[in-house]
Order: sequence, then structure tokens, then C-alpha cells
Amino acid sequence: MNESDSTPLIGQIAIIKKGRDAGQIAIVVHRVDDRFVLLADGDKRKHDRPKKKNIQHLELYDYVSPEVQSSIHETGRVTNGKLRFAIAKFMNEVLEDGKKGVEFDGERRCY
Repeated sequence: MNESDSTPLIGQIAIIKKGRDAGQIAIVVHRVDDRFVLLADGDKRKHDRPKKKNIQHLELYDYVSPEVQSSIHETGRVTNGKLRFAIAKFMNEVLEDGKKGVEFDGERRCY
């Protein structure tokens, strides 16, 4: 499930490993170059002001949100609600399947 060494895709789920946002879940909304991506979560980091992060500071998952990916490819934008929905859907699948024992530090709440 974990693909730390691959290049990130638009709409791919990532957990931030380094920095003040460590432990939070976000979605790749843009690839800047081979080293950096822009992340947003629809809550703290909105699509209008994404966070630029080094790929080495992320834990990438092979889960890609089709809603986010299609919205960005079609219009170049995604709503913050879709970002929150995709993260909540990912967390429900991870918690239900129990495949990965990821420690969520409580920073990200599903409403």
C-alpha cells in the first residue's frame, strides 16, 4: 500500500512526515517539479492556498481519489468539499480494512 519512492499523481493521498504539519493527511493537487508537490486538505490547507512540500517528506499511498483527479483534469480546480470527502473516504477504508496500522495523531477529524 505504501509507495514512498514513486512519483506522486494528482489526487493521490499522502501523509506528511516532516514539518509542523507532520501526521496530517493531504491530497496532491499539483506537481511543481520532480522534487516538490502542492498539497491541500480542504480544511486547514484550502485549494486556493496549497502547501508546497518536498516529496521526500511525504508518505505516499497508492490510493488516488477519482473525484479529485477528474475534477482537476477537467477544470483545473477542485472544491474543498471534494478534498474533505476524499480524505474521509480514505480514512474510512483504511480504518475498516485494518491493512495499515497508521498512527493518526488526531489533527485530522472526520465530520
